[in-house]
Amino acid sequence: MPDEHSGSEAFNDEDRRYSGSRFRDVVDALFANPYQQVWGREGEPPLPVREQTIRSVFGGLLALGRSSRFEGSSIRTLDSGADLRWGPDRKGFARLLHPNGVCLAGRWQITEPTPYTGYFRQGSTALVVARYSSGAGGDLRGRIRSLALVGKLFPTVDPDHPTPLPTANFITQQDIGGERSESINVAELRNAPNVTVFRRGPAGTLLIKVASVFRRVDAEPTIRQLYPVAELGKPAGEPTRAPAFMRLLVGADQPVIAGEDLDVRDEVMAQIFDRGDPVPRRTLTFTIDVTDEGTTSGTALRVRRTFANWRRIGTLVFDNAVVSYNGDAVIHFAHPTWRRDRNDPATATRIGGVKTR
Repeated sequence: MPDEHSGSEAFNDEDRRYSGSRFRDVVDALFANPYQQVWGREGEPPLPVREQTIRSVFGGLLALGRSSRFEGSSIRTLDSGADLRWGPDRKGFARLLHPNGVCLAGRWQITEPTPYTGYFRQGSTALVVARYSSGAGGDLRGRIRSLALVGKLFPTVDPDHPTPLPTANFITQQDIGGERSESINVAELRNAPNVTVFRRGPAGTLLIKVASVFRRVDAEPTIRQLYPVAELGKPAGEPTRAPAFMRLLVGADQPVIAGEDLDVRDEVMAQIFDRGDPVPRRTLTFTIDVTDEGTTSGTALRVRRTFANWRRIGTLVFDNAVVSYNGDAVIHFAHPTWRRDRNDPATATRIGGVKTR
């Protein structure tokens, strides 16, 4: 993994220079250095596992004061729109949270009428690059873990579009404290997940420390608003209309991959590939549901969210995937800063790289 030198995670000139990306360049980067040349082929090395602990994120439970590395990383995820962050040595940066993942490529399609703008509007189709990962207790089936799918939309259907394009990112996740889901088929991924801090025992302390940093640099640490997608491709004079909540569910026709203690990366890859075969044979589909009706209850240590009137508006269909070094260390998904009014940029917590509220 990349060197974890102090300050390497901070917003830098590479982030300032960002003006968009080409879908082909991002996909080529992800497929450039897979851990296994052919997934599941006999003789390939095992997939690497990097732990997510208080020590790996903060330097230890007793680390005093602010963690310059993690706080810099948090600020960068909010302020940088970059899709690839190569770093000075072209090796990227250590991913502090959700360090092990599998990247996917496919299409975002909105097929139903909606009141929303941008790429939530009916008829919108975008190329998408995503990363499925696991946090909390680890990667293996049957354990307490927090599955997550983050993605970036490219406003084109041409994989070889010649010029860089701005992207829009979304963030969805299970209970941030973890759940015991037996497969990705039953996991409900939302932009507003529940939070059960001590579901994973003493390791819940990590979530408390993470949340305290998120609150210092932003306002709301557990909901990721959807306005970037609603503003992608939107005419400048048109008011933003974004849904409040989104959930992604594996399509009902997808098979459940068998296996005890199955690594989630192998589970995702097996949805698309046969072991030892480099050619994608199937697709992996997620349904896209949205609603504007939701309530939050509980305490900071146990947040519960309830929703009403979910409406299915489209699908995410992935036709290729890879587990790679660049997928763990170079790909970057911008997190939207919190807005008091999700449709009004003037109410943003961070404006111009400065927390104003």
